[in-house]
Amino acid sequence: MRPDWDSYFMKIAYAVSERSTCDRAFVGCVLVLDKRILTTGFNGSPAGQSHCDEVGHLLVDGHCVRTIHAETNAIIQAALHGVSTKGATCYVTHLPCINCTKVLINAGISRIVYSVAYRTDEHAMNFLKTANIEIAQKEFAAIA
Repeated sequence: MRPDWDSYFMKIAYAVSERSTCDRAFVGCVLVLDKRILTTGFNGSPAGQSHCDEVGHLLVDGHCVRTIHAETNAIIQAALHGVSTKGATCYVTHLPCINCTKVLINAGISRIVYSVAYRTDEHAMNFLKTANIEIAQKEFAAIA
């Protein structure tokens, strides 16, 4: 059966997550506008830096500071290549953290579709609500 668009792009986000280099969370992100992929991102270290899967985690207050999150990496790729993200949908395997939420808001993202409710943050959810960003959960198990 042909998948709906949300299922299609979420499958791609999961494929992108396989490139993650931090094994604490394999997260993938796909930014889409008008059913066209703009950029992708996954959890990984800054360009030219050692990766967690090579040298281990650099943990501060329970967070790996060696890693740039998938959503932020996708936004960085858009900026690097001159691609506007205004009005785009963010398909991401895990619910964005508060920092990625703020980045997505300022990047003009209009909709977020996620699968895993990971470390849900009340402030992040309030930011999304006040920014009028639509948020929807799409269970990966339901995507056939």
